[in-house]
Amino acid sequence: MSLLDETFAKLRSEGRKALLPFITAGDPDLDFTADLLKDFGKAGVAACEVGVPYSDPVADGPVIQASYQRALESGFRLQQLFEMRKRVAAEITIPTLTMASYAIIYRVGLERYIEQSQEAGFCGAIVPDLLVEEAAEFSKLCADRDFNLIQLVTPTTPRQRQVRIAESSSGFLYFVSVTGITGERNELPPQLIDNVGWLREQTDVPVCIGFGISQPEHVAKLGPVADGLIVGSAIVRRIAQANAENRGEVRGEIDRYVREMLAAINAVK
Repeated sequence: MSLLDETFAKLRSEGRKALLPFITAGDPDLDFTADLLKDFGKAGVAACEVGVPYSDPVADGPVIQASYQRALESGFRLQQLFEMRKRVAAEITIPTLTMASYAIIYRVGLERYIEQSQEAGFCGAIVPDLLVEEAAEFSKLCADRDFNLIQLVTPTTPRQRQVRIAESSSGFLYFVSVTGITGERNELPPQLIDNVGWLREQTDVPVCIGFGISQPEHVAKLGPVADGLIVGSAIVRRIAQANAENRGEVRGEIDRYVREMLAAINAVK
């Protein structure tokens, strides 16, 4: 059982929900990424997703696309992320996952990607563009090595296909709240609660909702039906303000925001 599996098992036994922040590796640099991972652990989030910058992002809105571009222009390399994560391993108290295009994983090599990730301290990978028809090999390798493979379900995914995706996933299922790209939203689809509720009845894999979640009101509405909620663009937008002079201030603002969202999710019954 991976650290992520243990985390969700503990949360379920306590009747609590997970908050999972998303940040982009290397934005504005890997030292800042490391600091945020430490901050998130102190705040009490369940886990953190770390996006691997890619020149052709999958389903990412303008805020996250811009963060990928900033990181790439600063010279980001995947190996640097692994080295950073390994260097601060003793200070990271929460499960961490990479979110990476399958093209990146395939280029590194499936087994090698798992090996390097685990050596660095990552317990799984979210692979947004891995089709379930092509997932069998990677899914088996991940299962054999107790490395979580998180895949996405969208509002337009047929229900039979959702079940197939759940069967080849572990850790949690990433339920995309809306048809479209990532980004903060004021309103979420009314049918979302019913769709997530149905999927949770079909699988024992935890279901977490992402895309558009940015307000405590979203947490109060979706928390009861989901196992966890993912917050990305609202954090990445704040990171974009960071520069050499105001890093402490930006970290403080992000910490206050995350704790506000945590308070909302911890109030969910």
